[in-house]
Amino acid sequence: MNRTILLIIVVALGIAGVSSLFIVTETEYAIKFQLGRIVKFDYEPGIHVKLPFVNNVRKFERRLLTLDTSPEQMLTSEQKFVAVDSFVKWRIIDVSRFYTSTQGNERIALSRLDSIVKDRIRNQIASRTLVEVISEQRVTTMLDIAKEANSAATEFGIEIVDVRIKAIELPDDVRESVFRRMAADRQKEANLYRFEGRESAERIRAGADREVQVLLAEAEREGQTLRGEGDALATEIYAESYGQDEEFYAFYRSLQAYGNSFGANNDVMVLNPTSSFFEYFGSDIAGEK
Repeated sequence: MNRTILLIIVVALGIAGVSSLFIVTETEYAIKFQLGRIVKFDYEPGIHVKLPFVNNVRKFERRLLTLDTSPEQMLTSEQKFVAVDSFVKWRIIDVSRFYTSTQGNERIALSRLDSIVKDRIRNQIASRTLVEVISEQRVTTMLDIAKEANSAATEFGIEIVDVRIKAIELPDDVRESVFRRMAADRQKEANLYRFEGRESAERIRAGADREVQVLLAEAEREGQTLRGEGDALATEIYAESYGQDEEFYAFYRSLQAYGNSFGANNDVMVLNPTSSFFEYFGSDIAGEK
């Protein structure tokens, strides 16, 4: 009987000892309650102690969470409907405030978070035109939404890390008109690029033509200079040759004239045989006679 009682006492103490310990991981927040009142919530990861049957502990997610909202119809500044589908990345930053404001119920937290985000999205969409909503300003819109929603979510102990718009669907009656407007804007932009390209090409061609003219003029000037120097040198050589043997020089110049005059087979010249042009021909003929 004594052994049975001792065993019961040991088991009870073991259960009490195990019940007095709890583990907090790196991915969790923990709140310790005493008779329904929060007594501690800033636990570090590790093993901690509580009083069995007096304290109870609740744990909450420390990691980044996702709220995937359902698509909702919203009005732009032009009073045109768009269906906006978005999601939110959020996390708990103050677990005590989170528990106090939501009673620790994640559904309540998600409902309030959904309301906060959609109100901010609706305000941002309402302040922009349809083209602005679906254009490059979409990134700016999401940043503004996240900033405003985060300010409102702080009172619930929540931080909104990011808000992303997954899709913006247009009604059928405005989709075609928006696409036509966007195509016209892109065509206008393309025409501007083409005009600037043609203008740049004309400017490049004009510069190249001007450079060619300058190069040709410089080459012609240099050629004239070289030709002048060559002619001067030739004249000097001719003058020296003429001074050394006037008769041979005259004979050589006559041969050059004959070669230039009778270069083709069909050449015909009507001249007086006794002219000075046939001076050396006449001498040869007279010698033969």
